[in-house]
Amino acid sequence: MSGSSSVAAMKKVVQQLQLEARLNRVKVSQAAADLKQFCLQNAQHNLLLTGVSSSTNPFRPQKVCSFL
Repeated sequence: MSGSSSVAAMKKVVQQLQLEARLNRVKVSQAAADLKQFCLQNAQHNLLLTGVSSSTNPFRPQKVCSFL
């Protein structure tokens, strides 16, 4: 790596570090509490928790009509 390219690479690293230093950080405990609250508020819309009604389920077993 030549001198000018290493200087350019280091400038990019410094810019990235400055950008990351300006970010607002949230404590993990606060993020977990917010996530828990969001999940509880939206649980009624989660099909994995409430299930899918059989009339709107596209994967329900098809009824077979056969005449003997």
